[in-house]
Amino acid sequence: MDSAVLLDLLGNENRRRILRLLSQKPCYVTEISEYLGVSPKAVIDHLRKLEDAGLIESRTDDQRRKYFHITRSLRLEVDVSPHSFGAKSAYPASSTLDMSGRCPHLSLDEAATNGSGLETGQQSEIEALAAEFGRLQSLDGELSLAQRWVHGRLTETLEELTNKTGIDADGHFYAKILAAIAETTGQTDEIAEQLTAPPDVIRKALSRLERANIIAFDGERWDIR
Repeated sequence: MDSAVLLDLLGNENRRRILRLLSQKPCYVTEISEYLGVSPKAVIDHLRKLEDAGLIESRTDDQRRKYFHITRSLRLEVDVSPHSFGAKSAYPASSTLDMSGRCPHLSLDEAATNGSGLETGQQSEIEALAAEFGRLQSLDGELSLAQRWVHGRLTETLEELTNKTGIDADGHFYAKILAAIAETTGQTDEIAEQLTAPPDVIRKALSRLERANIIAFDGERWDIR
């Protein structure tokens, strides 16, 4: 789902409250109406928008009462800072991602974060799953704190880098270029590929950094002075 669409959808407080309620248990319209303190007609309108977006689904029980429930797991990340603003596209949760080599700065104990490492011989299956759920909840909290720390250091580092280079306009973009120079062989095409930016835009930015005496070109590659 497009992040902008999801942001617009979740901009309504009642829709957020509906999702919060449905995250606890499936509910029918009257329950939701009483919880929100709004008319059933208004609830139905919110439910239709959430259903059209694919966030919720409904099922009918034996008494022909329609229950609504959240249909999938999504995550939306919004970045707001003095130097940048953006929302990463919502993506579905997945337990099958191959983490090996993809997150070099993050160490995960595979035995402690998947069912295969549980001592099922000493625990019942329910006990093992309950223990795993508890560990994963703790890990989720730790990752949330780590994200806050990383975002804070990212902002501080960008501010320091901007101050030292003296380039205030598009500071975030120039910081990414300098990082690409440090992480790659320093060739223009490779820098452009890492930033997924047109080579001519990168060349102009590199020229500006060179004029500011921040980087130098030796005929083959760029280096930070």
